Amino acid sequence: MIGQTLSHYRILDKIGAGGMGEVYLAEDTRLGRKVALKILPAQFTTDADRVRRFEQEARAASALNHPNILTIYDIGTHDIVSELLEGQTLRERVEPGALPVRKALDYALQITQGLAAAHGKGIVHRDLKPENLFLCQDGRVKILDFGLAKLKPTNRAGGMGMETPTRTQTEPGKVMGTVDYMSPEQARGQEADQRSDIFTIGVILYEMLAGRRAFQGQSAVEAMNAILKEEPPDLVEINGKVSPGLARVVNHCLEKNPDDRFQSATDLAFALEALSGSSSIGIPTELYQPDSFSWYKRRELGWIAAGVLLIGLLALLPLTIAHFSQKPAEVRPMKFSILQPEGTSFHFDAASGMHAISPDGQMLAFITISQGTTRIWVRPLDSLTARPLYGTENADGLFWSPDGKFIGFWASGRLKRIEVSTGATKDLCRVGNLRGGTWNQQGVIVFGVALGRGLLKISADGGEPSPVTFRDLGRGEETHYWPRFLPDGQHLIYSNKSAHRDLTGIYVATLGATPESQSRVRILNTI
Repeated sequence: MIGQTLSHYRILDKIGAGGMGEVYLAEDTRLGRKVALKILPAQFTTDADRVRRFEQEARAASALNHPNILTIYDIGTHDIVSELLEGQTLRERVEPGALPVRKALDYALQITQGLAAAHGKGIVHRDLKPENLFLCQDGRVKILDFGLAKLKPTNRAGGMGMETPTRTQTEPGKVMGTVDYMSPEQARGQEADQRSDIFTIGVILYEMLAGRRAFQGQSAVEAMNAILKEEPPDLVEINGKVSPGLARVVNHCLEKNPDDRFQSATDLAFALEALSGSSSIGIPTELYQPDSFSWYKRRELGWIAAGVLLIGLLALLPLTIAHFSQKPAEVRPMKFSILQPEGTSFHFDAASGMHAISPDGQMLAFITISQGTTRIWVRPLDSLTARPLYGTENADGLFWSPDGKFIGFWASGRLKRIEVSTGATKDLCRVGNLRGGTWNQQGVIVFGVALGRGLLKISADGGEPSPVTFRDLGRGEETHYWPRFLPDGQHLIYSNKSAHRDLTGIYVATLGATPESQSRVRILNTI
């Protein structure tokens, strides 16, 4: 029975069950359009847990607006009205067996992009599975059923606040989710965050590629034990069409320890996009092959490597001497407070640059968030008034040009620049999550990106990025990030993350280096 608040919807036919309710084909008599109407059955309206989950699904889904998430039109007491989807569930699609690799990548990328939008709103799904993923006839993938989602309340300024106990909080020791698609922490009844959803995406992608589930058992207990203790069979051996690179991405999602997985859905999306060939980064594929420029090949050229290292050291020697020969300037401490503009809160993200002082020391740029939208503001340090830079919506990371006229920033998957005085913006290139940027006097921008990449460079006028540094996979190098130009504009320092902790640190790079000529001079061990 439709609630009084949704009386203008006329039921035409029953479609089936969906999550916590029954789903009907209905007509919106006001707008004359077909919709899907989910109703909590009358026998469950007195079940407090079912009602709570039904309300939670409505609250979570209605807070999201993304092409890969089911669109909610209306909500009643025990009713949810959504867009009408035509197609089939992913469960129906994978039932006959493995999908073509390109199709599996496409589906996984869409799921991850939708999930990134949910995570950006502080919503963790916690029950992703093929039954909750719908493949529309137009090729879109829709995430359904947020009945087990964990919601993080927003603060009064519109940003995501600290997580506090709510009705949606998981009870300690209570297992939430569908057994075959749980993360290890869910199987243990522990706290689940966005990395739990990433594990589940790995399980689903594995099933799409292998034609079988990653973790199997004759019972729920056996399945959970496999999730906690076992590794799934090698994907490359099961499906010879799966590349080693794709298998590594899946395995990275399936790490037992959340800290060892992709740390965000946006990072995973960037990896999938690069593998699918839809990325416009334009970096030669051979740079990411595990055998390219391996440590073992270069070991045979040991004398050449030693010579390159010596040249790198000699190149830095004049800079070092000049730095230490300068007479120290008088240091005078300054103390002042920066208040966020009214109705906003400061946006902080350890993975990106959220604030920066202009090269002349006169201006401060910072990022705020309000009602879920970020924006760059600038403020003279001798003034109490800040002004927003319109055109920087969804900014997540910023850096100044050397003359202080422009600010480079990342927003919505694009690297951009904005002229501070006029507000004119220019799109430079497509790029995954920014991990620091720097700009030299010659108009070259060098930036780092998430997920196993070397540094990239691009003209400040835009174009195709090209490599600056090249990871040494034989040394376990994973990512180069947080670049900073040195005064000559040709050398820069950067952070190097390595699987070998004793090699992680701050290194020096030179513009124009090749994989064979680049030196690896570490100037600081960050362990």
